[in-house]
Amino acid sequence: MNEDKFNSSLRGFLKKVGITSQREIEKAVRDAIAAGRLKGNEKLPAKMVLTVGGVSLTHEITEEIELG
Repeated sequence: MNEDKFNSSLRGFLKKVGITSQREIEKAVRDAIAAGRLKGNEKLPAKMVLTVGGVSLTHEITEEIELG
């Protein structure tokens, strides 16, 4: 295995996941506030499930996202 290639590829994947996830969450929250479905002071339950084929990896993270 080429450690440098692996590390670079993994970092690129995680960066893409982080950036796109944040944008999608922000958009969904703003849309929900604008539509009156949220007030803007809630705590929202969030869950991220990571799966990687070929190594049978499934990893779940749960957390609350506070709006205010």
